[in-house]
Amino acid sequence: MEGQATYWFVFIGNALLLEHDDSGYHVPCMTEAPFPLKEWTPRQELPPLNGHPCMAYSLNTPPTDMKGMVTVGLRESWALLPRAFYNVAGKASELLYWDSNTRYCGVCGAPMKRATTISKQCTNCGKEVWPQVSPAIIVRIRRGDDILLVHAKNFRRSEMYGLVAGFVETGETLEQCVKREVAEEVGLEIKNIRYFGSQPWPYPCGIMIGFTADYVKGEVHVQEEELSNAGWFNRDHLPPIPDKMSIARKLIDDYIEEERPDKEKEVQQSTKTEKK
Repeated sequence: MEGQATYWFVFIGNALLLEHDDSGYHVPCMTEAPFPLKEWTPRQELPPLNGHPCMAYSLNTPPTDMKGMVTVGLRESWALLPRAFYNVAGKASELLYWDSNTRYCGVCGAPMKRATTISKQCTNCGKEVWPQVSPAIIVRIRRGDDILLVHAKNFRRSEMYGLVAGFVETGETLEQCVKREVAEEVGLEIKNIRYFGSQPWPYPCGIMIGFTADYVKGEVHVQEEELSNAGWFNRDHLPPIPDKMSIARKLIDDYIEEERPDKEKEVQQSTKTEKK
């Protein structure tokens, strides 16, 4: 890799270092690291991009000279970088987080050493570890032509509404998790649970697994520890919803773009009238 132009994904805390010029924001691409690496600097090899190697490393404090460079939160970088670069940045963030939290063996306490780019082995007892991903579900619930939206207390935007979501627990299937989270958070019974799609969620090391479901029965009762409000909304009267980067938004946009049942009836009735 020495002497070859490399994409450098440099993190300072939770922020990504980017070059900024008149043409926009870019991941630094150069033969040497933008800032010197110490022997102990956490670093991570990544999949190549556009024929160039990729490396990631993290710094505890910002360099004194950052001319032409800025730091941007990983979430915010979604809107600034090509999707392939954002995806690699997310992977880099997850692996650096894993590396910083697995320096010592969880069994005997001895130092861990790298075995491969994504595994470590204990220098004493030989225990091996790999990056762990935390699966979480998110579900869009339909009742007639309305969907259920919730306001979580930890949302970054105070006015935003999203979907019921939660982490998968040990010993349960994804579908069981969907039912449990819906029952716990809003007190509803659902059916017809269907897979929609998934999305890496490197905040810090998750994957969001999206589902759709239909309402069966129950009145909305919010779990006050996590939610501040919940209710049924129609596509014509929606509150502020998540940014387009999230699978929550994809689930909601999918609902918005559906053909409305009343419109379908109007089209069918119009067709019958024209035939007469």
